[in-house]
Amino acid sequence: MTDSKSHSGEEVAGSPEGRVFQPASFAEVAEAIELAFDYRGDVTVSLKSGESISGYLFNRQVSGSDSYLEIFPSDSSDARHIRYDQIAAIAFTGEDTATGKSWEAWIVKKGSDRRAEIERVESEARTRGIL
Repeated sequence: MTDSKSHSGEEVAGSPEGRVFQPASFAEVAEAIELAFDYRGDVTVSLKSGESISGYLFNRQVSGSDSYLEIFPSDSSDARHIRYDQIAAIAFTGEDTATGKSWEAWIVKKGSDRRAEIERVESEARTRGIL
């Protein structure tokens, strides 16, 4: 599978953001779609017909020649159903909204928020003469 990165200079480590996958086999299409399904941003699916659909991939079904994906296009409220055999490329074009939001990052932020709350409560208690 051809995997190229965008040259915007804003590549995100650990994320497929900015990458374009041009699968050469059914297995590669399925692999690229699995990445797109787990991605927390919009993708652009280029079809062999020349059409491109940008949006959020919300469902996929792998069942041989009947395999398909479903995407909410950015420019429409109607979901699109696209067969795997129609796909020429998948580009990870939208911002990966999950980047940097790991469990460890959440713990650090919560710890910081708790320390700030403790300091605020302590300051209020001192102002009231409780401490």
